[in-house]
Amino acid sequence: MSYLQITLTVDEADRAAATDIYHEFKQPFLATITGALSKELLIRDEDVQVLHGFATTDDARAYLTTELFTQDVVGGLSPLLATEPIIRIYETV
Repeated sequence: MSYLQITLTVDEADRAAATDIYHEFKQPFLATITGALSKELLIRDEDVQVLHGFATTDDARAYLTTELFTQDVVGGLSPLLATEPIIRIYETV
């Protein structure tokens, strides 16, 4: 199993809108993305993280090139971001 972690810096005033985007695209992610197993929203005072579970690392990397990610998710979140997202992929052993 692999995890794709995307850390987002979102101002407090924009967090509700970012949460709405998460909820809007969670089910399409789970239903249509190859290898998608889970998607969780983690909220901290300093940032927001989206943790995606995948069957393989290749599935996680491939998601970053999909229309759902590049156009829908990134398109919706871009106006809300205070900085560039930090994207990390982890593999479990």
